[in-house]
Amino acid sequence: MARRPRVVAVIPARFAAVRLPGKPLLNETGKYLVQHVYERVAEARRVSRILIATDDERIARAARSFGAEVAMTAATLPNGTSRCAAAVRDIPCDHVINVQGDEPDIDPAVIDKAAALLNGCEMSTVATTFFTPEESINPSRVKVVVDRDGYALYFSRARIPSAGPALLHLGLYGYTKTFLRKLAKIPASPLSEQERLEQLRVLENGHRIRVAVVDSPSPGGIDTPADYAAFVARWNSRAPRV
Repeated sequence: MARRPRVVAVIPARFAAVRLPGKPLLNETGKYLVQHVYERVAEARRVSRILIATDDERIARAARSFGAEVAMTAATLPNGTSRCAAAVRDIPCDHVINVQGDEPDIDPAVIDKAAALLNGCEMSTVATTFFTPEESINPSRVKVVVDRDGYALYFSRARIPSAGPALLHLGLYGYTKTFLRKLAKIPASPLSEQERLEQLRVLENGHRIRVAVVDSPSPGGIDTPADYAAFVARWNSRAPRV
């Protein structure tokens, strides 16, 4: 019987978000925002270990307060991919899942789908068919088109012409550890800089990204005070009444 791959999930968390500074530590629900993400990741069946990767001691203290394992990374790292690579450098594992630290509604089953794809490719991500007409033209919601084998052709903040169903990209990535080490050394590319989408440097350098398609909605990440207020409202609406 084949050994099951060792999967480490890394949650990069930075304090200095431009539009919402300190967002990992927002706690109007009684839990830190990054704690909500951590607890959702902990429900994924394929993940054997979870790290919160940060360069900020305030976030590290908060993470340890709810029992999370912390990987301190350099403040000079350019992006979340580099932070993930640094976090798992000395950790024995086969696959790494990069979970955005501002997605408290992430579905654990989606994490498992991204992990499962890595048995046959070097990088994976997730997209959904379920989104609104407003999201299709919203530049903060990234779109993706795939080829007939399920590999990404292009990602864009703009609407992409496509003969097939439009897909909304969900900000979750999986890598083999070997490819993650390689990716962390690839510099930014013209398209990735123009679109402000880090994953485009993968495609520009001749690598492929397999896309798992799920038929479920996603509220997306927390980028603004309004996004966080909407999450708090959702949380309060489903919290058990005493």
